[in-house]
Amino acid sequence: MVSIDLQGVSKYYGEVTAVRDASLIIPGECLFGLIGPDGAGKTTLFRMITTLLIPDKGDISVNGYDTVKDFKKIRLFTGYMPGRFSLYHDLTVEENLEFYATIFGTTIKEHYRLIEPVYALLEPFKKRLAGNLSGGMKQKLALSCALIHNPKLLVLDEPTTGVDAVSRTEFWDTLKLLKENGMSILVSTPYMDEAARCDRIAMMQEGVIMAENEPRNILESFNRPLFEIRSADRFRLLQALRLMPQVKNAYLFGQSVHITAHSAENDTEWFARSLNDQGVTDAMIKPVTADFEDCFIEAVENYQMNRSRT
Repeated sequence: MVSIDLQGVSKYYGEVTAVRDASLIIPGECLFGLIGPDGAGKTTLFRMITTLLIPDKGDISVNGYDTVKDFKKIRLFTGYMPGRFSLYHDLTVEENLEFYATIFGTTIKEHYRLIEPVYALLEPFKKRLAGNLSGGMKQKLALSCALIHNPKLLVLDEPTTGVDAVSRTEFWDTLKLLKENGMSILVSTPYMDEAARCDRIAMMQEGVIMAENEPRNILESFNRPLFEIRSADRFRLLQALRLMPQVKNAYLFGQSVHITAHSAENDTEWFARSLNDQGVTDAMIKPVTADFEDCFIEAVENYQMNRSRT
């Protein structure tokens, strides 16, 4: 199992700080998720971990190897699947896989057992050009190429973006199997629901690691009253709630609005009366349990509040 240690890592692109003073210890025997929206710094962080970028500040070690001094050693046991499909569009499925196997001095036959759960679905299309595959099939081919040299560490940058729900589920089932067979896996995603599939997660925003823990501990750390409110006019409802000083946060959540209250004294009846006074007479209110999106929004607000104080 491969562990990763980041200490005070920063990366700048001119005046833009892509990663800001990130410190993180990712243990071996772990499927670790990096959760955050586009532009949070996830890709930059992954490129530094996989030795494709050099940190401007701080140090990163992968299994005890420094990512700057020992990059050749790290690359030998790392499989990397970038967010954008980067295989050769004008080569067939089989040719792409053979090419990557050759780069690492191996063959498809030697490690077929490792890629079989993924590649078996691709074999009927092995003569098809990679550029003509569907999104889900491209994902499976990219994963097969990342696995062909039997890496100890697998790094996947938003691997399920743009694929259908069935392919997403199949993909995470595959990752679980790989982890159970001894592989360390680092995966990023903008989908909050995928956080529950990880052993540990870190929440990232504006290049900052805001929180890191086991998923259940992240959920249990949410300690404010949380309510779901529905109305025929969600935007009028949202505006009314944001004008209430008793509301700490209000945001659209699917077809409803989620709010956090400053005090447990502000219950469903209190909010119903207050909304009725503002002309929102059809509000349906109920207390709910926080999910990862609620926790992420709470973490962002706390981060912004702490940053404004410094």
